[in-house]
Amino acid sequence: MKAVVIRTFGDPDGLEVVDVPVPVPAPGQLRIVTEAIGVGGVDAVIRRGTLASHGFREGHLLGSEVAGRVTAVGGGVDASWIGRRVWAFTGLSGGYAEQAVAAVEDVLALPDGLTGVDAVTLGGSGVVAHFALDRAPFTPGETVLVRGAAGSIGITAVQLAARGGASAVAVTTSSAERGARLRNLGATHVLDRLGEADPDAPVGFDVVIDVVAGPQLPLFLDKLNAGGRYVAVGVVGGQPPADFGLRLMDAFRRSLSFATFSSDTVPGPERQAVRSSQFADAAQGHLRTVVHEVLPLDQAASAHREMDAGEVFGRIVLTP
Repeated sequence: MKAVVIRTFGDPDGLEVVDVPVPVPAPGQLRIVTEAIGVGGVDAVIRRGTLASHGFREGHLLGSEVAGRVTAVGGGVDASWIGRRVWAFTGLSGGYAEQAVAAVEDVLALPDGLTGVDAVTLGGSGVVAHFALDRAPFTPGETVLVRGAAGSIGITAVQLAARGGASAVAVTTSSAERGARLRNLGATHVLDRLGEADPDAPVGFDVVIDVVAGPQLPLFLDKLNAGGRYVAVGVVGGQPPADFGLRLMDAFRRSLSFATFSSDTVPGPERQAVRSSQFADAAQGHLRTVVHEVLPLDQAASAHREMDAGEVFGRIVLTP
C-alpha cells in the first residue's frame, strides 16, 4: 500500500511516498481503509526534526488521525466493528497511508451526516479546544483571546468560547479576510499577530488560548487581566524564550497563571465522550468544521508547504 514517510528531516521536500506492507491489527486493534487523513501542526513539527530527541527518526510514517471503514480486527475486538465507518487516533504515526491500525479505545463510530473529511478536521482539534477552555477554566462572561485562531484548534476554540457565553472573543490572525471569516464563526475582535490593530478590543483578557507560542509569547502574557489564565496548546511558532517566566514573576501581584495542555493527559473515555458530542453537533450543523483543502495522499508535501507558508485556514485533509 502507499504511505508517506519522512525521508529526511527538514523542509517538505523530505517527505516521500513509499510502498509499505498492509498493517496487521494486533490484539486490541482495528484496521481501517482510510477515506480521509488529517494533516495537523504536530505533523509539521515532527517533520522538521524538532522532536527528534523524543525518539522520532527518519523513515517515520506521519499522521495521527484518520477516518474510514473498518476491514479487520485483532484478537479480543468485537467483529461487529467490521464494515463500520469510524474516526480513529493512530498515535503519532501511521495515518498518512491507504490503510491504518488503531487501538479500539481510540476509535469512534461516525454519526450519520458527518463525512470523514469533517471528522478528521474536528476529531483531534475539537477535544484540545474543549479541554483547554475547561482547564483554564473559562466561565461565562469572561473575555477570551485565541492566539493563532486560523487553524482547526483555534477555529473550534472561538466557537466554543462564543457558545459558552464569553463577553468578548478576540483572535489574532494574519489578514482582514481571515478576520472576517473568524467573525463569522463567533469572534468579536480581530487583532494582528502582535495582538494589536483593534482599538475597540478589550485591554486585557481573562483567558488566553495559544496555539503559536514562539518568541512573541511574552507579549501576550502582558495582556492577561489580574487573575488571568494562559493556556499554551501548541508550539507551531517555535519554543518561547527560555526566560518567559520572568514576565509572570514580574507581575506577581496580579496572580497570573500559565499552563501547557496536551489532550494526552485527559483519560480516554473523557476524550471520547467530548468527541462524540462534538461529532453529533457537527453532523447537526451546530458546530462548524472548516476544511482548507482536500488533496491526494501523494501531495502531502504540498500540504506541508502550505502550512509552513502560513496559508492554511482550517485544516488540510488528504485522501488516498
